[in-house]
Amino acid sequence: MTYILAIDQGTTSTRAFVFDAKMGVVASAQEEFTQHFPQSGWVEHDPEDLWKTTIGTCRMAIARSGISPSEIAGIGITNQRETVVVWDKATGQPIHNAIVWQDRRTSEICSALRAAGHEAMITDRTGLLLDPYFSGTKVKWLLDNVPDARARAEKGELLFGTVDSFLIWKLTGGATHATDATNAARTSLYDIRKGRWSKTVCEVFDIPMQMLPNVRDCAADFGETQQDLFGCRIPIHGVAGDQQAATIGQACFEPGMLKSTYGTGCFALLNTGDTPVASKNRLLTTIAFQLDGKPTYALEGSIFVAGAVLQWLRDGLQIIESASETQALAEKADPHQDVILVPAFVGLGAPYWNPDCRGAAYGLTRGTGPAEMAKAALESVGYQTRDLLEAMSSDWQSSGVQPILRVDGGMSASDWAMQFLSDIIAAPVDRPKVHETTALGVAWLAGMHAGIYPNQQEFAASWERETQFQPQMDNAQRNAKYAVWKKAVHATMSF
Repeated sequence: MTYILAIDQGTTSTRAFVFDAKMGVVASAQEEFTQHFPQSGWVEHDPEDLWKTTIGTCRMAIARSGISPSEIAGIGITNQRETVVVWDKATGQPIHNAIVWQDRRTSEICSALRAAGHEAMITDRTGLLLDPYFSGTKVKWLLDNVPDARARAEKGELLFGTVDSFLIWKLTGGATHATDATNAARTSLYDIRKGRWSKTVCEVFDIPMQMLPNVRDCAADFGETQQDLFGCRIPIHGVAGDQQAATIGQACFEPGMLKSTYGTGCFALLNTGDTPVASKNRLLTTIAFQLDGKPTYALEGSIFVAGAVLQWLRDGLQIIESASETQALAEKADPHQDVILVPAFVGLGAPYWNPDCRGAAYGLTRGTGPAEMAKAALESVGYQTRDLLEAMSSDWQSSGVQPILRVDGGMSASDWAMQFLSDIIAAPVDRPKVHETTALGVAWLAGMHAGIYPNQQEFAASWERETQFQPQMDNAQRNAKYAVWKKAVHATMSF
């Protein structure tokens, strides 16, 4: 058994990869699923879609690889974080659609808890802020709004999980109700210093603790798949939230190392070692990974809209047919038009954490067209990344952030976007040879635990760079452009 099956369950699609003994991708499969928007600011998934696309892509990837499922030594699962599923313990039937991490319906719950003076305690224990982004208030909303849900939860009839937990439960036929430390750390319910669910926080959210999954290391035993799913039982050996899996796949194992993933959103993680660093700039203190019972911590900045801004150009404005067109458009944009797009479609994430503001564009003229809008969309991701990196540098002055940013995710394939990113942050940007770093990270966890992949040090030594982008913009232009961005953000928040 020398192969690993990696499941990457994302916000808009599910993907599966078969990796060989040398950590190379042998085959893959991808399937999109429907996004549900029942009200303004609400985002949901049908949990059955998550399950069906997971099984479907796994079977397709295995078939394309030409191997037998019995040759697979283990499965790794990485997932969209903070998204919540609550299901019936006896039947496995979800009580409601999954509430997605982008969903803003619990904004009033967060405001009430903040007004009651709970945010400092929650931040101290969990490293997170009171924001609809995280899982805790989503679970509270489900218990408060789905008929009989709270009574059933208190009787022990309902289970809660992030997407990884739901998939593990389904894959093992209900034998395992578990998560890993990285996903637990994103719920607002987990004490990241004590390494356990916080009874105090659960009481504040009014969430029965018997709903919560068992928390394990990222590389651990999470049970075996049911025989009928793949024709044999396959052990689940690795689990990590998608951004932590990307951090592992980028081999950011040393304090000071930094990665940024550009998918639907953008997420930058800075490894801070064995010490959780409290942010003064409204960043998140979280767990980067946990191995052998020892957590490694990180500072994280979350941008809600990165690749999603290109989807908006395609589906909303309908000025492009695919995201790949934006680079050519940006290259021919009028250099004398300083159009600024603040893509606060679902509010602003770090370091602003304003859930109520909405997107805005500035500097429009009669000459503004698709090229200028595409350029502004790509630039918005660079500006938001600089916001995060400046906050990180301020929070971690004593040790220092290493001056190279490792990038991955769909938008990292754009040379134009990555060059602008390097220009605006005034630092080198490294794009790795292996673009599928999220899947690679969780594959390595599973393969390392199964004994077929190298240890942490050897894996880090194998990381290879494909391209390095060096800053070319002069300081005066860089700072002038960023000053206009900051002005636009503050105008957006005050509107």
